[in-house]
Amino acid sequence: MAQQIPEKQWAQVIEKTGGPVEYKEIPVAKPGPNEVLVNIKYSGVCHTDLHAVNGDWPLPTKLPLVGGHEGAGVVVARGDLVEDVEIGDHVGIKWLNGSCLACDFCQTGDEPLCPKALLSGYTVDGTFQQYAIGKAAHVAKIPKDLPLDAISPVLCAGITVYKGLKESGARPGQSVAIVGAGGGLGSLACQYAKAMGLRVIAIDTGDDKKEMTEKLGAAHFVDFAKTQNLVKDVQAATKDGMGPHAVLLVAVSEKPFQQAAEYVRPRGTVVAIGLPAGAFLKAPVFETVIGMKTIKGSYVGNRKDTSEAIDFFAQGLIKAPFKTIGMSELQKVYDLMHEGKIAGRYVVDTSK
Repeated sequence: MAQQIPEKQWAQVIEKTGGPVEYKEIPVAKPGPNEVLVNIKYSGVCHTDLHAVNGDWPLPTKLPLVGGHEGAGVVVARGDLVEDVEIGDHVGIKWLNGSCLACDFCQTGDEPLCPKALLSGYTVDGTFQQYAIGKAAHVAKIPKDLPLDAISPVLCAGITVYKGLKESGARPGQSVAIVGAGGGLGSLACQYAKAMGLRVIAIDTGDDKKEMTEKLGAAHFVDFAKTQNLVKDVQAATKDGMGPHAVLLVAVSEKPFQQAAEYVRPRGTVVAIGLPAGAFLKAPVFETVIGMKTIKGSYVGNRKDTSEAIDFFAQGLIKAPFKTIGMSELQKVYDLMHEGKIAGRYVVDTSK
């Protein structure tokens, strides 16, 4: 039996750059020919959502805007051209809401680089609403036995770090240093790396982060605030003392981005994922050339990366601890982010 779709719904709306968000009733959109309408049950909260509120990235947002891009829910309506998504399917609406599917990038599995990419909660309305629109080709298929609240952080953070690990080229048995290992992205990166057969060197600060990353399977922990020589300590944590095969940068400050090229091993790869505002990468040219080191960026995953990342979760290999709050309380989470007091990941329940 088809679900009755209301005319209006509750949503968190950004009316002006800088916020705050406004909890209000707005109309429920109707899906276009190649779109689906998803009754969002839960949506994860990501630092990108705060950037959308603040408008501090060099990429303009639409206004007014409904933020959010980690939405998990149930398909309640679909356009006439949609064939491979059924009413009642469980799906996720992620950062990449849609792409042209015809350009060079889309044809080679790099849909996130599409010049016409639609970004959920940034250039199109996202998932901090009870009913959201997604392009049918890009919604993430979620097995019905998986909890929608627990899977929501995987739709952005999980896919992003999994893609970064793939981009690093590190193979099972090799080592990867994860910088910012105790944060939301880092904790997931530790788990994906371990599940992929990699040896994890966690870099962060604090005894709580040390304990957490060790529980998640890290072989070593380097405390950047306590070490006298970060480069030497990271290299010493590898079997042959030559440094890790890959470095994943998920930190939110600039300094780690300027150190990684010094301790990655020759032929190693530094992958930048975190986006500290106004930050620059830095590397010594001589050592980079002589050591044949690679420095690259990694953005979000494509459709195949998405299904693989969800499959790791389905196998029980990935746990993303989270706290659930009502969608009406979203501004409180942004306030904590502003103050740097965020601990763990938050998931909003759209029914509250």
